[in-house]
Amino acid sequence: MTTAEPRRGSAGLFGRTSRHARHDLDETIHQPVRLSVVATLYHAQRVDFAFLRRHLDVTESNLSRHLSALEEAGYVLVDKVFERKRPRTWLSLTPSGRRAFESHLDALRRIVEGRSGGADQGAP
Repeated sequence: MTTAEPRRGSAGLFGRTSRHARHDLDETIHQPVRLSVVATLYHAQRVDFAFLRRHLDVTESNLSRHLSALEEAGYVLVDKVFERKRPRTWLSLTPSGRRAFESHLDALRRIVEGRSGGADQGAP
């Protein structure tokens, strides 16, 4: 005997209309390096590229690729300046990035705490 999976947004096994919190995870942020970048920037007004690279223990090219994805999504602001005739890159989280991170954390909390909202919520 097989059990059919309830469709997304349809009434689940217990008559609830809900979707699992995993659907609220932000795929752009969820990648481990990007999650680490956004989490670091969330707690700081701005961070220097060199500091972030050392802090996350990643290569320059790896960090640059992830920052490009976050910048393209509108989550990170990259500010390249010259200080004492030397280039320096400052990174900060945009308001959109801050909201996306908070939403992502909320979805993670709901999953971890068993409040994921899936159709089997409350099942024995």
